[in-house]
Order: sequence, then structure tokens, then C-alpha cells
Amino acid sequence: MGKEVKTNAMRILDKNKIPYEILNYECGEFIDGLHTAEATGAPVEQSFKTLVMQGKSRQYYVFVIPIADEVDLKAAARAVGEKSVEMIHVKDITAITGYVRGGCSPLGMKKQFPTIVHESAAAFDKIYISGGRIGTSITVNPDSLLTVVRGQYADVIRHE
Repeated sequence: MGKEVKTNAMRILDKNKIPYEILNYECGEFIDGLHTAEATGAPVEQSFKTLVMQGKSRQYYVFVIPIADEVDLKAAARAVGEKSVEMIHVKDITAITGYVRGGCSPLGMKKQFPTIVHESAAAFDKIYISGGRIGTSITVNPDSLLTVVRGQYADVIRHE
């Protein structure tokens, strides 16, 4: 078998000496987080998706939330000190982050944006996030992830 091709996300974890596991899965195009968890056998409650939003100030923010949940825009805005935030357009993902839809990791974007990880991640010793390309997930300790992205925990999901 050939050598694993590292993504920016993996290089950053290596540089910071943070252990992680790589999970590859067959996938030709974008699939949502629930299907990714199914493909990798990852527990849904430990699987997180990466959302990129823009605040009223035009600043970009990264939100890492459970795959089965939806972001609460008001809570997200409060967490980053903005009046409001909105999702960036799918067509802008690559230009802003350097990643493609379905392969967007909170690690290794073109720039380090303020990052919020949903507080439920703190309950686990490892969470599953995008590895930086379609077909690759990585597991990482959530506290270690926060340290590297200089992020914080907050409750930014919708509660019905």
C-alpha cells in the first residue's frame, strides 16, 4: 500500500505533536456528515461538521458542530461577538478556506479564523472531523483541537 498523502489538517496536527487517527472511506463526491459517519463507522454523537460563516463585520468564523444538529445563528453570532452571522455560499468555500465542500476541516484553512467548537465535544476523549479532503475523516482530542485552532467551546446549536 502507498504512503498516506497528508492534508494540511494532518500536517498541522503533526507539527503540534497531536495524535490523531485517519479514517478513509469510499466517496466520489460530497456526502453529508451522517453518511460519512455511516461509511466510517464513527459514532454519530462524536462526529462533527465544519461550517464557515461570515459576520456582519465581514469577518469569517468557523463553527464545529455535531453532524446531526443545525447551527443556531443567533447563538453563533453571540459566541463570536457579532450582531449576526450567515453561512458563506458553497461556491466561495474553496476561495475562503482552501478546502472543497465535504472536505472542509477546521484545521489548515488558508487563514486561521476564530473557531467555536460545540460544547458537547468536551464530553469525549476524541471526536471525528473532516481530514481535509473528501473521503477522509480524522479523530482528534477536542481539547487538543481547541488549542491548535485557538478556539473555544460554546453552545451554538438549535434546541427544539
